[in-house]
Amino acid sequence: MSRLLIYADNGCDLDEDIIDKLGIKLFHMSVILNGNTYKDRVDISPPEFYQLIAQSDVMPTTAQINPGEFQAEFEKVMNESEDEIVYIAFSSGLSGTYQSACVARDNVNPERITVIDSKSASTGYALTVIRAAKAVAAGKSKKEVITEIEDNINRVQHIFMVGNFEMLKRGGRISSTSAALGNLLNIKLILHFVDGKIVPLEKIHGVKKAKKRMLQIMEERGYNLQEQLIGIDYSVDYEGALEIKKMIENKFGCREFIISEIGAVIGSHVGAGTFSIFFLGK
Repeated sequence: MSRLLIYADNGCDLDEDIIDKLGIKLFHMSVILNGNTYKDRVDISPPEFYQLIAQSDVMPTTAQINPGEFQAEFEKVMNESEDEIVYIAFSSGLSGTYQSACVARDNVNPERITVIDSKSASTGYALTVIRAAKAVAAGKSKKEVITEIEDNINRVQHIFMVGNFEMLKRGGRISSTSAALGNLLNIKLILHFVDGKIVPLEKIHGVKKAKKRMLQIMEERGYNLQEQLIGIDYSVDYEGALEIKKMIENKFGCREFIISEIGAVIGSHVGAGTFSIFFLGK
């Protein structure tokens, strides 16, 4: 009997226990730092990564998953079973991984392999992957599973605050002057996703004000928040993530959360002290 297998990649920042529990298959992008290549969440954990970048002046770089790696896995499944694959990919606006998977799909079996651009990252991406895995576990058809995936992609909101301008400066996204001024004045940059790409939204003075503003945006954009699985992620500051969770509980009555630490691939661009919240809009 054929099965529907849900694949994702480490851009979803899901912990291994959740991956195993839901039966999700995972590909891994890599990060290169000080001449060494690490597979995110395999060779290097998030805490290890943030410790390394704190000790280094070298900007980490990331590497997408190449078509050959996808093709090897896809061929193995096609040759050894009658199973079908749905691979939900890290946003094509941030990585070429989605395009690599499409090349492999076309080379192997486009009828049994579906590749979907999540247009998401980190725990926002994870919310879609979790929903897909739960739909499969509930016995839904491939068409029904894809419909649920697409609904999540169209509705998921990413609101996040970058804790420090250093990584944005190192990556060439802002000037050294802007970074120095932002850090000096304790300015926090709030960003969001537009069609799978990161777009600046607002500048707020101070962490507390920025967190409150993130919840205001959540209130403006969210729908039936109390009934949702809410995503929160962070880099380094777990206690800060728990504070956001408590704020959301008190304000909206939400009770179901997933909290993850941002891995090396996404952390290479946002650095330590970042917080994000993810939820569904109308």
